[in-house]
Amino acid sequence: MTRSDQIIHRFSIYEIKRHTYEPYVFRWTNFYENYSIFLQRYPVIQLDLAEDELIICSTVIDADNYSLLTTRRIVTKENGTEDIADLVGVKQNTPPLQFKLEKYNYVSGTLQLPNKNVFRYFIEAGKACMVMEYGIRTLIWSQQLTDSQMINLMRLWDKRFKS
Repeated sequence: MTRSDQIIHRFSIYEIKRHTYEPYVFRWTNFYENYSIFLQRYPVIQLDLAEDELIICSTVIDADNYSLLTTRRIVTKENGTEDIADLVGVKQNTPPLQFKLEKYNYVSGTLQLPNKNVFRYFIEAGKACMVMEYGIRTLIWSQQLTDSQMINLMRLWDKRFKS
């Protein structure tokens, strides 16, 4: 199945925007239409991206506590300890939309890895939760789609919602 990082990135950003209300201004959470925005915002966070790998979104609390989602993996640094998971074959454990209550600033979501280990990641509470949640959800879903299927879905949704 042919899948390019460019199409996966575009599809993920499209889905995040489709499920998140504007304005997209949150305390810790952002999505990135290009990598230079991430570099400008967080110059102290070093992320070694593979060729063609693109960053989709992040929840950055501080330099020692953050989660970054790319087109291939998720990186979480919690209390200074970094953990990286490939997203092939993962399952999302976190019940959707449980973070609407803003009594917490952030919470941890979890993924079940193919080896049955649990991977934790940060989610900002409130409306911002949709960025990381739909980023991850879309990446998991995109593993079942080809590039042309993702492009066709974006066209179909554009026609449906713009008419």
